[in-house]
Amino acid sequence: QVQLVESGGGLVQPGGSLRLSCAASGSILRINTMGWYRQAPGKQREVVADITSNGSTNYVASVKGQFTISRDNAKNTVYLQMNNLKPEDTAVYYCYANAVEYGRRYEYVYWGQGTQVTVSS
Repeated sequence: QVQLVESGGGLVQPGGSLRLSCAASGSILRINTMGWYRQAPGKQREVVADITSNGSTNYVASVKGQFTISRDNAKNTVYLQMNNLKPEDTAVYYCYANAVEYGRRYEYVYWGQGTQVTVSS
């Protein structure tokens, strides 16, 4: 099994910054794409950003220039640096990893438990 543990959420004032972390552990042979989704109250879950194993990144248009995704392959960890936060960024943020476990042929998608980000004055 592969486990993802997130950290770094919390309450921040508008204009502030937070850095989310998500560490994968377990019987990991290889991790391909890692990324972040978010779900705001009353809204569908939406992709925020993702990053491939070689560092190629994609962002949803609403966070380009505001959020930065990065990863440390040696630590199986993905990060999301969020700057200039706005109330509309308030959501539960979920990380995911497309990973291949030892003994398996195919990759599966694994999810973190979610971390709350609240932007409010």
